[in-house]
Amino acid sequence: MSKTLRLFYFLILAMLILSACNDESASQEDEMKDPDLNEISILAPLHSAETPDSGIEEKIEKLTGVELDLQYVPANNYQDRMSTSFATDSMPEVANIPIEGTFKEAIRDGQFWEIEPYLDDFENLKKLKPEILDNMRIDGKLYSLYQGRPLSRQGIIYRKDWADNLGLDTPKTTEDFMEMVKQFTENDPDANGKDDTIGLSDRGDLAYGSFNTIASWFGAPHEWGEIDGELKPAFMFPQYQEALDFMREMHESGYINQDFPVTSKPDQQDMIKNGRAGVYVGCMCDVNGLASDGKLINPEMELDVHNQISKAGEKYQIWSIPGYNHPYFFPKSSVETEEELLIILEFFNKMMEPEVANTVFWGEEGEHYTVEDGKAVTIDDQNKLDREVIPYQTFEVGEPETNGRYEGQFDLKARQKAENLFKDNEKYLIKDPTITLDSETYDQKSEELKQIMVDATFNYILGDLDKAGFEEQIERWMDHGGNDVIEEFNISWKASN
Repeated sequence: MSKTLRLFYFLILAMLILSACNDESASQEDEMKDPDLNEISILAPLHSAETPDSGIEEKIEKLTGVELDLQYVPANNYQDRMSTSFATDSMPEVANIPIEGTFKEAIRDGQFWEIEPYLDDFENLKKLKPEILDNMRIDGKLYSLYQGRPLSRQGIIYRKDWADNLGLDTPKTTEDFMEMVKQFTENDPDANGKDDTIGLSDRGDLAYGSFNTIASWFGAPHEWGEIDGELKPAFMFPQYQEALDFMREMHESGYINQDFPVTSKPDQQDMIKNGRAGVYVGCMCDVNGLASDGKLINPEMELDVHNQISKAGEKYQIWSIPGYNHPYFFPKSSVETEEELLIILEFFNKMMEPEVANTVFWGEEGEHYTVEDGKAVTIDDQNKLDREVIPYQTFEVGEPETNGRYEGQFDLKARQKAENLFKDNEKYLIKDPTITLDSETYDQKSEELKQIMVDATFNYILGDLDKAGFEEQIERWMDHGGNDVIEEFNISWKASN
């Protein structure tokens, strides 16, 4: 072969290699630019002790065609983690954040996507309840999707076998409740001859622990209430003080775990499961897990649920949420283009398809639940559900009426009763009137102001503050911006009326 011909072949080969390299480079560049090929990152609170098994995550990815980067943070550290992510510009593409404080300011500043203009383009997302979406608006605009929740699931879970042993009826009044926790503490309810029980197991959460529910029993407003034609915070109402005194009496008498302000939810539940405590105030839905695990330790355990407790002579009422939990926001720092936003919204649209919604909430049919009479019946292995399914319920979008997932049918009598009591609670709700109101000062100082009164409430119950000291903390709250918050919420309230 001549030198000229060899040179010609060499040049042809070089051009082919160069062209292939350019094609591969272009393909890689297109992949980097194509948001369809990028995984969706979601930061979510974890309410269990361990991160979940990945099986359900893989099933969701298969059903939606989307790769997920699910980042879990323990619920008691979630707010701090989210605040840090926000401050360091390292937000995920989907963020569960509260509609208040610095986040509300950031939303107003245009740092999150407004989504309402796009919802009608998605068959499932446009089914979300308007009345719930209205509770999430900021200046009339919508920035988030929601996980639907019953308006109030609060009540008590108690050891019915202990109550029967001691001849105690279901408590109807706050006096009855105090008597129950007293007897569970002092009168050997498990008949083992040992002084090893307490009445109430509580945790360091005023809302979802015991305090807010007990305050409702005394007639306190939820967060804010009206008095003499003006909105004021709940801690300024005499009913709040009654609840403080009630909790303080329980603590002084030893009827409640003494370190409850620093007790986690898993530790709180363990006290019920292992027979240390006999009453749990919180979501009545928790009875399933408490009973399942508790019976492994004590097969004779019998739990029951109840909702209607009130101060003698007063009507029952119970605090409520605004119909949603875990709102999903989309930061512009992470979701940089409209095209990326539409891909993420399409993912959530698919999450509202019944098959996906059932997977998210109930798990794998045949493995985690069966269907009987059109309702989901979970397996008896609560540990398996806690490990493989329950944490994913955080990612539900909408509720059964909008996403088509199965309602539950529960073998445990007390759990089915709880479902009925959720609906009963809806007749007696106390709503927070400031949910849709505005206060610039509160947006700026909500965390500081909340902490002042959370600390004051716990410290009063523990006996570290007297009434004068509690009043001083209210004054401190007022001086640190509370006066302005009251004024601004009232201006917004009167304008809305």
